Amino acid sequence: MIRVLLAEDQAMVRGALAALLALESDIDVVGAAPDGVAAWREVERLKPDVLVTDIEMPGLTGLELAQRIRRHELPVRVVIATTFARAGFLRRALDAGVGGYVLKDAPAEQLADAIRQVHRGGRAIDPQLAVDAWSEADPLNDRERQVLRLAGEGLTAGDIAAQLHLSAGTVRNYLSEAIGKLGAANRVEAYRTARQKGWL
Repeated sequence: MIRVLLAEDQAMVRGALAALLALESDIDVVGAAPDGVAAWREVERLKPDVLVTDIEMPGLTGLELAQRIRRHELPVRVVIATTFARAGFLRRALDAGVGGYVLKDAPAEQLADAIRQVHRGGRAIDPQLAVDAWSEADPLNDRERQVLRLAGEGLTAGDIAAQLHLSAGTVRNYLSEAIGKLGAANRVEAYRTARQKGWL
């Protein structure tokens, strides 16, 4: 049996995924978490074979979960199930060690097949998305991405500085770099561009 943990912040989607996977004779859904922090606790407690996670969740994102699993060298494989058909997200997911990337509007059996393939040590990625992922590189570094994401949430440079334990001047420098790299007129436009391309 393949032991699967689900991490999905929408209760209805979480329940539907659990019900669909329960129909598979070789997959056992051992737990479900409503956010990234709870998912990390369950990963440590349940030690599943495969984590199926959304990208955007409260607490920790699916990508941050994948990075943490890799950093702690846990034998847990990760499949992203998301609505984001964006090459930038896929590229970041692959960089984080994710084995599978499935869109939520794909047929249900595609998720089960992805889980099996990733469990065997393979990759399961939408082919067209994979081609797109390598067409345009993400110009932002991790810190620029972090600062731009917070700016996009409406935080001032001072708020961001306090939250990230940086000086306001350093935050402004990161924002300026991100705006320049994205060819944007201001932080709002830079945030929109980065979001649209899946770089945040």
